[in-house]
Amino acid sequence: MGTLRGENAPEMLRCATYASPVGTLYLATEGAALVGLWMEGQRFFGAPYGVLPEPSVPVGVEAEAARWLDAYFGGSRPAPSELPLAPQGTSFRRRVWQELVLIPYGETVSYGELAARLGSSPRAVGGAVGHNPIALIIPCHRVLGADGGLGGYAGGAARKRYLLAHERGADVLLACAPALR
Repeated sequence: MGTLRGENAPEMLRCATYASPVGTLYLATEGAALVGLWMEGQRFFGAPYGVLPEPSVPVGVEAEAARWLDAYFGGSRPAPSELPLAPQGTSFRRRVWQELVLIPYGETVSYGELAARLGSSPRAVGGAVGHNPIALIIPCHRVLGADGGLGGYAGGAARKRYLLAHERGADVLLACAPALR
């Protein structure tokens, strides 16, 4: 795919925020690549960096990511390959994240299906999916439990439900909106 880069020499970490229908998103960049996109209050917020710098006005890659998000929430289907992505993680986690970007917009797979593709266990895949540092763009919300249930989602079940409904073109229930903020 070419957009998920391996480990890079450390550069200055920058952060910006983006107001979205699922709450405030935090965009983190290092050099010319997006390394993080987290939802306020999600599990593993800021991982693997720990504390993020104070958010500033989006510039460069952050501004590109904001335009990508505008298109996504506006109903377009931007591809992850439109952005330079460099998630930090083990080689196994990066392999899982590569598989996530192959899940078509509006479709889902189970943890078991993903594990079978990778020759791994659903539990190991679930751990990698849960630690995805670039939410939405690397679409971990498209992975469901074996029974079709939402399973875990670092951003919370209400956000996952919203994102799946949004991608499927469903009328997203306004009743979900307060639970997202």
